[in-house]
Amino acid sequence: MTPEPWNAPYATDPVEADVSLPGSKSMTNRALVLGALAQGRSRLQRPLRSRDTTLMVAALRALGARIDDTRVDDSDDETWTVDGADWTTGPTALEVGNAGTVLRFVPPLAGLASGRVGFDGDPAARKRPVGPLLGALRDLGVDIEDGGRGALPFTVVGAGGVRGGEVSLDASLSSQLVSAPLLAGAAYERGVVLRHIGERPVPNTPHLAMTVAMLRDRGVQAETDGRTWAVRPGPISAVDGMIEPDLSSAAPFLAAAVVTKGLVRVANWPERTTQPGGLLPGLLEQFGAWVRRDGDDMVISGPATVTGADLDLRDAGELTPVLAAIAAVADSPSRLLGIEYLRGHETDRLAALARELSALGAVVTELEDGLQIRPKRLHGGVFATYDDHRLAMAGAVVGLVVPGIRLDDVATTGKTFPGFATMWTEAVTGRKAVH
Repeated sequence: MTPEPWNAPYATDPVEADVSLPGSKSMTNRALVLGALAQGRSRLQRPLRSRDTTLMVAALRALGARIDDTRVDDSDDETWTVDGADWTTGPTALEVGNAGTVLRFVPPLAGLASGRVGFDGDPAARKRPVGPLLGALRDLGVDIEDGGRGALPFTVVGAGGVRGGEVSLDASLSSQLVSAPLLAGAAYERGVVLRHIGERPVPNTPHLAMTVAMLRDRGVQAETDGRTWAVRPGPISAVDGMIEPDLSSAAPFLAAAVVTKGLVRVANWPERTTQPGGLLPGLLEQFGAWVRRDGDDMVISGPATVTGADLDLRDAGELTPVLAAIAAVADSPSRLLGIEYLRGHETDRLAALARELSALGAVVTELEDGLQIRPKRLHGGVFATYDDHRLAMAGAVVGLVVPGIRLDDVATTGKTFPGFATMWTEAVTGRKAVH
């Protein structure tokens, strides 16, 4: 059933809002994987409960992990417990949805099981890059049947353990292709030494730093020189940890301050982080925003005029849709570069942004590795989201300053931000949303 288009709120005044974000998807799913591999019980405080994380929970349970994610109330203070997996010995089938972390992080674990583990997902997930990972896993000793497609659907034939060792792959399409074997590597007989052999660097290096840091926090010996990563075999300790707020999900709220001359405060912004979203304040300054910390909060004030910016987003590709929305309402052209790999995300984000922003009146040109955006007077219309949570957030930002913007499927934000539409409406209007 096709959903009714959602009328994006139009801001008649500068947006002033205090925002508390849900937990980081990237950290939640990494913590779940490491908890399944650990000896003992791990506790995750303030994890993200969303489609991507519930798919990860279901996949790990199917492989034998014991995870209690029972919701006691609607508080953000909930805690999930994860007990190390008693790996399954029978066939099972896993659904990855359109979650890149489930698609890539779970197959390396499936080799530790003793049975056939099938993987499939949404139609869009069948187009997402996974072939280099499957090839690397084969080199490490994992038996995989994929009919030569290098894509979903495929089956991992678990043998109760994985040899591991040294492997090379081209990870220029996604940092997850590196993180996936590293997360499981300590459980392999020889560990993992992985070399990136692509001509372009691995994108989103903050996520790789996150993977290495979380491994080290659990007692794993993990090293890198930026092109080679090594994880030694050994036990993974269970830990209790707080999941940081999802800083990439702060992007539309902070953008609201930028495009409306407003002021938005985001609570509990970490002083140091491995999240790509931690780059947001500096990127927004280049559009003219004022940035300051106030205790534990990040505060963004919008400029009198939004200026265009040339940005290298190789390490922050997931911020591109919202930054493109800001660029489309600036007073001068922008270029967003280093993001050719976004063509293989939830959708081809470069083509989608060019198409949707151009349809509203902007002049957007696809470049080999990004977008050139020339602002023009924009008009209302339906903004297609392509089942992509970040596209929906971008459309919501445009709707603040362009009346008559409607999103064809705002519910797709449930992938990483359940309740986004309600929280957005309340934040940008200052009024409780009508349910």
